[in-house]
Amino acid sequence: MRLNPKAMMVVLATAALIALTGCGASGTGGQATASSPASSSAAPPGTSQQLTITIKDFGYQGPASVSPGAKITVKNDDAQAHTVTSDDGKAFDAAVDGGGGTAQFTAPTTPGSYSYHCAYHSNMHGMLVVK
Repeated sequence: MRLNPKAMMVVLATAALIALTGCGASGTGGQATASSPASSSAAPPGTSQQLTITIKDFGYQGPASVSPGAKITVKNDDAQAHTVTSDDGKAFDAAVDGGGGTAQFTAPTTPGSYSYHCAYHSNMHGMLVVK
């Protein structure tokens, strides 16, 4: 079977697109690799972004910054319960059970840097940057 030049160009362009985007039916070629939480940044307006603050070994790991009003998930990998409580006590407050518990809160809508702490453990501190 012989393809006309236009059909051949469509086939080649499709194959190139599949190769460039990593789409595939087998293996892990089509799976996205998540970046570390510390290297995440705010998503452009109108897009969704998976934002997680992970609590592990009595410390916080989270995105470098978030968009105003973003939904943030808190995941607790410690056995003890923790909180993510803004230092002013008003911007946000999420309590999360230990052993893999999760909770969500909404980031403030005003850009700025928001210090937070664990209400149960005075040595735990973090910073949420909204921009």
